Amino acid sequence: METNNRRTAIEGPLHIESAASIGDAIRRYRAQAGLTQEQLARRTGIRRVYLSEMESGKETEQIKRLLTILHELGVTVTFEKVEWPLGRLVNLDELRSLVH
Repeated sequence: METNNRRTAIEGPLHIESAASIGDAIRRYRAQAGLTQEQLARRTGIRRVYLSEMESGKETEQIKRLLTILHELGVTVTFEKVEWPLGRLVNLDELRSLVH
């Protein structure tokens, strides 16, 4: 999959207001990490097709519910890149072992 290099560099936090903005953030952070959809899907244990749908801004039932709850509570969400303790992306099993 090709990435749009003009949008890869992320300057500051990304404000999340919709399924489309969630998808844009995921796509941009994935591209910045130099990962394909397949690689990220494998690392996170989700299907690549689902990741693609999220990146395209598809409003899944889970995302719709989350955004509705946040809106009702008057809460805004901002995504900001942080460095994990290992300094790299970890797979789901590694992440679980760090939390427990």
